[in-house]
Amino acid sequence: MLNGEITEEQIAKLDADDPLREYRQEFFHSDPEVCYLDGNSLGRLPLKTISATETFLRNEWGAELVDGWSHWIDEAQPAGDLLARAALGTGPGQTLVCDTTSVNLYQLCAAAIASRPNRKKVIVDSANFPTDRYIIQGLATQHKLELVTLNTDGSSGPGAVDIAAEQELIDPRALEALLDNDVALLTLQFVNYRSGARQWVREINDLAKKHDIPVVWDCSHAVGSVALEFDKNGVDLAVGCTYKYGNSGPGSPAWLFVRKHLQESLQVPIQGWFAQEDQFAMGPVFDPSTEIRGFQIASPSIIGIRGVQVAFEMIEQAGIEAIEAKAAKGTDLMIGLFQQWLEPLGFGLGTPMDAKRRGGHIILTHPDAKQIASAMRGMKKVIPDYREPNAIRLAISPLPTSYGEVYEGFKRLRDLVASNDYVNYSASGSRVT
Repeated sequence: MLNGEITEEQIAKLDADDPLREYRQEFFHSDPEVCYLDGNSLGRLPLKTISATETFLRNEWGAELVDGWSHWIDEAQPAGDLLARAALGTGPGQTLVCDTTSVNLYQLCAAAIASRPNRKKVIVDSANFPTDRYIIQGLATQHKLELVTLNTDGSSGPGAVDIAAEQELIDPRALEALLDNDVALLTLQFVNYRSGARQWVREINDLAKKHDIPVVWDCSHAVGSVALEFDKNGVDLAVGCTYKYGNSGPGSPAWLFVRKHLQESLQVPIQGWFAQEDQFAMGPVFDPSTEIRGFQIASPSIIGIRGVQVAFEMIEQAGIEAIEAKAAKGTDLMIGLFQQWLEPLGFGLGTPMDAKRRGGHIILTHPDAKQIASAMRGMKKVIPDYREPNAIRLAISPLPTSYGEVYEGFKRLRDLVASNDYVNYSASGSRVT
């Protein structure tokens, strides 16, 4: 945490000393006046992605036509190995870049539930991303299971159970009392989408293993901003997207991770032909691969994978430890500016103070948060996002975002609220917040 009053001189020194400072120029910046603090929602465009995409269109799809499938066919796997090496902290043969986060979550959660046929409960938390909660609710109904929703944020949910949690961070000791041999699945976020809280992943996995409970981690708001260290943290099953801190583009393919010792025993519900052991035999009966390809459904998005390759090669080159260090320092800066400028204006902080317990974004709470967030975009060229019921999310994406951009964005936010100008701003009417 920065000490004393934060000054422009301190910010200039932070940027000058930043080992990742040169990466900022590797991204497309359409308007130098914009402070883009929403990389936790959609990352900036790497310049190399433009050339990689054009090369694919002209030299691969355009020139090779269907013959391109001779080398496209298995690209989900080497792209997965790259992502695992750069960001997941684990070895090859366990990760695929394919499909969407929602599809991958459904696949892995359904497979985990099917692997525990005599168990009757599934557990999710109320602060989990909506897609995750809705998928688990559907699976619970489909399999006639008891759904337990850990009430970590006060919003409740089906089968709500109150549990000790601070800023959506679950207390493992409180969770332990709810785990037993009747639980078929536990699914949580590695970093919570709203508060930015980073869960006690190692501790929760250890507790679950005592009862042989599969845990599926959604890493969408963590991958590319913090070191996930799957091997060290005992992660066996995980999913995530690539378009946030992964900077791979809107709608870019997601990824799934299945530890090798589980690949033969888990059976996903969607039996696609890419998972077939002898894929081009076109046989009458599904005979799944017992390796990671057994979790792939269909043709991967090759043009999407090109964006993933560019972005995660950059992440690998920069080093995930250096990226995490900048995310910690950048969110420390945000919290320092909140205390210096925004707390006196009625803002609250909804994110853990300890950098080890958060990801690359924070949330600020305010009764007028939705109106303020909209006015930040329209009046001040500062791009945040808004999350119900009263939260403004702000992120430092370590490769394209400078400390100066964070400082300037917070200064404009301070001025907007101190002047009360936001009150009269008319929003665009978009349903996207």
